[in-house]
Amino acid sequence: MGKENVMLNVNELHAGYGAARILHGVSIKVREGSVTALIGANGAGKTTLMRAISGLILPTAGNIDMEGQNLTKTDTSVRVGAGMALSPEGRMVFPTLTIEENLRLGAINKRSWGKQKDQIEKTYEMFPRLKERRRLTAGSLSGGEQQMLAVARALMSQPRLLLLDEPTLGLAPVIASEVFQILKNLAKQGLTLLIAEQNVQRTLEMADYAYVIEHGQVHTEGPGSELLTDAAVKQAYLGR
Repeated sequence: MGKENVMLNVNELHAGYGAARILHGVSIKVREGSVTALIGANGAGKTTLMRAISGLILPTAGNIDMEGQNLTKTDTSVRVGAGMALSPEGRMVFPTLTIEENLRLGAINKRSWGKQKDQIEKTYEMFPRLKERRRLTAGSLSGGEQQMLAVARALMSQPRLLLLDEPTLGLAPVIASEVFQILKNLAKQGLTLLIAEQNVQRTLEMADYAYVIEHGQVHTEGPGSELLTDAAVKQAYLGR
């Protein structure tokens, strides 16, 4: 991948949990306006990488740079302020709060405070199902609806880089297809996406560039279309 228009630069990142080291020198780049994918088996380190990039855990070595700003040791609020948002694995919505209350909690940075009402309306246009259910509690929603709410809540901070960790995990195929279509629409609008996802076929089809993560390291990388036809990737992740 060339250096032009690189929004996120992760260099030689090491991270883990306590004594457990998960990432061993991971380097990735995310170009502005692109869809970049992280693929790999369970336990490969994709979620740990997402958590480190978003500030939920701090790396033990390496650097995270977003548009020239070193975010390596900053907390999550600084990263949100820089234009980054995470839709986490497992959705993590607040089940006893209404959909609209969940959305308002997503507008947590100064950039979005004064535009909260307008952003909610834009979000409802994108997710009409959430508008229909806006006064219901998040816990009453289906898994697919909760995933849409998690993405919508992340968008409330008006990010320029959206991190999505396993956005279709546990969803029925028809609902997963709906989520992928939403992500494609966001990409068409110019939002930069970094997606960690186990649905390798669908993810590589929409990815401009992809990284295969194995045992906490980048094993293979390249344009999504090329990795779709890569013999090793097909055998390992596409079952053929």
